[in-house]
Amino acid sequence: MGGLSLPHLIVLALVVLILFGRGRISEMMGDFGKGIKSFKQGMNDEDNKPVTPPPAQIQQQQVPPAAPAPAPTSTDQAQ
Repeated sequence: MGGLSLPHLIVLALVVLILFGRGRISEMMGDFGKGIKSFKQGMNDEDNKPVTPPPAQIQQQQVPPAAPAPAPTSTDQAQ
């Protein structure tokens, strides 16, 4: 019941044509088409851009941890 039927759409299209005129609508659609074409071209340019490797990072040398001191033995305590 609340939907638009074919006669409603025809009346709506006629009102839009009367308000804007045929030339203005075709001009807007041309601008719309140019915008879509430009968008697609921009997307293709982004896809075709060569991938550059990230800048080299300086590797820090890892200093090995000092060996733990040996546990005292019974001979060490006697001295």
